[in-house]
Amino acid sequence: MQVIPVLDLLDGHAVRAVRGERSRYRPIRSSLCATSDPVAIARALVDATGARTLYVADLGAILSRGAHDHALAALCDALGDGFCIWLDAGFTAFSPMHALVERIVRLTRSATPAEIVPVFGTETLLDMGAIAEAAASGFEPILSLDYRGGRALGSAHVESAWWPSRVIVMTLDHVGANAGPDLSTFASVQALAGARSLIGAGGVRDNADLVRCAGSGAAAWLVASAIHDGTLIRRDVAGGGSSEA
Repeated sequence: MQVIPVLDLLDGHAVRAVRGERSRYRPIRSSLCATSDPVAIARALVDATGARTLYVADLGAILSRGAHDHALAALCDALGDGFCIWLDAGFTAFSPMHALVERIVRLTRSATPAEIVPVFGTETLLDMGAIAEAAASGFEPILSLDYRGGRALGSAHVESAWWPSRVIVMTLDHVGANAGPDLSTFASVQALAGARSLIGAGGVRDNADLVRCAGSGAAAWLVASAIHDGTLIRRDVAGGGSSEA
């Protein structure tokens, strides 16, 4: 199972997510580096995990406080060729997603920036046709099914026929909560997913949790706090949830 580190952007800083309660998010204090600068945090996460994919939630865009165009372009430049940024910027439809990606590309300075993969979260998505439009335009879109307190947010109840090949099961109140992964919600989605790749999100505290997530059949899991706190180390990540890691 792949471990994908997470970077949350708000007001120009990398912030620590706590149960999806965004009013409580503050610039991150990490054991990895002494700054909340997004590029420095991204590099530290990559160094700590060996990952080639970074999940970025642009909370400024999600909260309608303005997308971090320049910060996202700087991340694409810093991570470079062969790297993927899975970007959730509160997309409501295909057009605003495409416009943001074009703005970011125009701002990049590298000849070989990281690739942006759009993540459509059901908390904000209004047009389910956006997924098919994105795929037809050459993207490889990901759908995030968003939950809080056991309830589906927005269009998270959408029929599985609309789902793309990769789906994230995002339990917001388990993010940064030190409460373990929500394997129950993951299993309920898994029953509908067929051959799709399912990615879990939130709750991983240590390698024992990672082992449980791997045992659930997840293709990957999104992790942040445990990496910053040093309770999940590179050897654990390399093991991908192996009980022998």
